[in-house]
Amino acid sequence: MKNHKVKWGIIGLGNIAHQFAADLLLIEDAELTAAASRDLYKANEFAEKIKAVKAYDSYDLLFKDPEIDIVYIATPHNSHAELSIKALENGKHVLCEKPMSLSYKDAVRIIEASKKHNIFFMEAFWTRFIPSVQDILQKVNHGAIGNVNYIKADFAFHGSETENKRLFDKELGGGALFDIGVYPLFLSYLLLGYPKEIAAKAIKHKNDIDLQTSMILQYESAQAVLHASIVSESDMKATIGGTEGRIELNAPWYAADGYSLFKNEEKEAAFSLPALGKGYSHEIIECHKCILNNEIESRLWSHQNCLDLSRIVEEIKTQIGLKF
Repeated sequence: MKNHKVKWGIIGLGNIAHQFAADLLLIEDAELTAAASRDLYKANEFAEKIKAVKAYDSYDLLFKDPEIDIVYIATPHNSHAELSIKALENGKHVLCEKPMSLSYKDAVRIIEASKKHNIFFMEAFWTRFIPSVQDILQKVNHGAIGNVNYIKADFAFHGSETENKRLFDKELGGGALFDIGVYPLFLSYLLLGYPKEIAAKAIKHKNDIDLQTSMILQYESAQAVLHASIVSESDMKATIGGTEGRIELNAPWYAADGYSLFKNEEKEAAFSLPALGKGYSHEIIECHKCILNNEIESRLWSHQNCLDLSRIVEEIKTQIGLKF
């Protein structure tokens, strides 16, 4: 594959797929080869809009297309596990939207399939690869704010049951935790690792999905105070506090175009680190690098990282009584 473009197929053609496809067009060695939807009209419309070569009305047809190197899965959450495994079984590398599954058990099955078939798999945690997050991680690891002992992060917005039906649909894995709660959990895990204890409380919808969930992750000498909501708003900044200062990621922190460094309550420096396109481009570049190096996982967001985060989410799911 060293001398030709990495050929992508996209399945699940909603809003995120459109944003992802726009970023894919910014990457020189990427080609959007095919798009698939269960609705051929939708597939054709998408393919025409983002200049894909082929359109399919079946995911299986796309998986069987010998031209495609890697599949981006952007279908509803409840189908991620089965479609990831099917793509891997068909010899396709996979970038699967988060959450990679609705249960830890299914997350394990996906990673086992990746290892069994020796094919690359990554959960699409694009925030991990944006310049701001890469940079703060480096600064924190080099002791810029001393020992991290506090993280505050939330992801909240006002969703509408009429406009955001998927978000409120229990069958599709809707609710705050799986859709957006994974982001603050990811930040805490990235900076502090696996917690010693987890405490979570939720406010539920009448159909039993969580409308908002608050979480505390307890570490040896640190705490992360995290929140996710699809019925309220927040400033969506994130604070990383340490023994010698703090870092504040610009809002919305999960797509931060920069951050500020504070010492003794004074702003010491502000850093501007805009992403390429919407920011999905950076995870695309990582996928290419791994595939070209014949690696089945990323060192920046590894199989173990995927599994750890899935296990944290599973614990919260149990505590708040979410059942899919």
